[in-house]
Amino acid sequence: MLDRISIDLSNYCSKQCDFCYNHSTKEGNELWTVEELIPFILDLHKHGIDAVSFGGGEPFEFDGIFELISNLMNEMYVSVTSNGLPLENEEIFFKLLQNKPDKVHITIHHPENLPEVDRVIKMVKRIAEGGIKSGVNLLVSDFNTAEAKKVYADLISNGITADRIILIPRRFTCEPTPKQLAELAGGKPFQSPACLTGCQKPTEFCSVSWDKKVNWCSYAKGKQPLDELSYEGLMKALNKVDFECCKK
Repeated sequence: MLDRISIDLSNYCSKQCDFCYNHSTKEGNELWTVEELIPFILDLHKHGIDAVSFGGGEPFEFDGIFELISNLMNEMYVSVTSNGLPLENEEIFFKLLQNKPDKVHITIHHPENLPEVDRVIKMVKRIAEGGIKSGVNLLVSDFNTAEAKKVYADLISNGITADRIILIPRRFTCEPTPKQLAELAGGKPFQSPACLTGCQKPTEFCSVSWDKKVNWCSYAKGKQPLDELSYEGLMKALNKVDFECCKK
């Protein structure tokens, strides 16, 4: 039974990474509105979905993100995945502290980029000091596992423990092996997407893309459009999905 969902709020992101699975750009679009998202998500919650995660695009560049959080945070678990750059703006960071989601994870896209690593560590600490659970999504490519290993150790030494770090293998090129990720973590338990060692259709999670289409996985092809913004509409769309591994 579904109990978690991720929603990409847009495909607009001023950072514009060339490997983004969402194909986000500086010229990206927003199709969602807060006025339709809130009743949609609350209807999902009424039918058993207890956690929503917002991504993008860059969610803190989405108009109305804090209105969205404030209307949901007392109803269900709310998390946000961000590159963290908008939070360098003091006004935006203050709004975050006024409208606290349950968790914010900041992504390190380039572990070889030391200024980016330093920026993320400082922001993750600052968010935690503000009373919000925080962590890091560490994107790992097959060509930078040595740098990622050092960053992983730096995160640990800065008090960002393994339970607050998710190792994200880069898709769909330059993908590291499960063995490389295990070595990166020093042979100790680590967090990574459930599909790390094999692809299978999730049963408790699904993903809604910025253009209002759904699939069981954020990376999977063959997303189906939502004809109705409701739990019933979500399930109808999911039932039309012919799930295939994203690597095919």
